[in-house]
Parts: sequence; C-alpha cells; structure tokens
Amino acid sequence: METIKINGMKCPHCSSSVTKSLDAIEGLNDINVDLDNNEASFTNSGNVDRQTIKDAISKIGFEPAE
Repeated sequence: METIKINGMKCPHCSSSVTKSLDAIEGLNDINVDLDNNEASFTNSGNVDRQTIKDAISKIGFEPAE
C-alpha cells in the first residue's frame, strides 16, 4: 500500500472527489481516502508514476503534500 498526504480536504465531498479522481487512473486499486488524516492510500499495481497521481489530485483543486 502506498500513501499520499493531501492538503485542502475538508468534507466528505472532498474525499469523494479524490477517490473518483484516483479511481480513474488505471493501475490504482484498493483506494481509501481518509479525511481525518488528510491522506489517500492505494495499491499501485500498474506502477503508475507518482507525478501522475499528484497531477490528478492537483487537477481537482487539492494539493498533494509530498
């Protein structure tokens, strides 16, 4: 499991948006967005580049913290 911190999530709608965004990336599975800890965890079975994941998060208005 990989984890990425995300700044700017404040509500369940925010976490839902991040979940949808990451779910759209082929190769990411078992996505879990934790609003309390401001992070998303996932299995990267497709060896998706970390920058691709960060770009998807940024594109919907949130800031990847790493």
